[in-house]
Amino acid sequence: MTLEEFSAGEQKIERMDKVGDALEEVLSKALSQRTITVGVYEAAKLLNVDPDNVVLCLLAADEDDDRDVALQIHFTLIQAFCCENDINILRVSNPGRLAELLLLETGTGPTASGGAEQPPDLHCVLVTNPHSSQWKDPALSQLICFCRESRYMDQWVPVINLPER
Repeated sequence: MTLEEFSAGEQKIERMDKVGDALEEVLSKALSQRTITVGVYEAAKLLNVDPDNVVLCLLAADEDDDRDVALQIHFTLIQAFCCENDINILRVSNPGRLAELLLLETGTGPTASGGAEQPPDLHCVLVTNPHSSQWKDPALSQLICFCRESRYMDQWVPVINLPER
């Protein structure tokens, strides 16, 4: 490995960390503005009704989910729809961290009666535009630029790793 290859690798890791931080910020804002849709079926319904307001689609799966044929078919269909409608897509490689972000922010968890609620399906998350200019949010702009640059390099669904805290 040459110094240039090492330096390029370091820059790529640093850039991915920045994109991960931007994604966390976008998710936090989307939760507070109630512009987030969680779940494969809920996402499919929203994409069918109002695809023009969706600015970002997240697909999250771990190694166990990679063996779920039905989920992979859903992912393929959602990816195709998003590509056809110019919706930015990111694949999240650590759904546990995504769950932490979304569930801690919403306060979802064990019920007051002591029983655990059925956890929501976090395999697909959509962020919609809250009728204001999406370009005003620098974190969302950074994610959109990252997705666009990835498409230029023929990586249509870039994989991102959310940073652990």
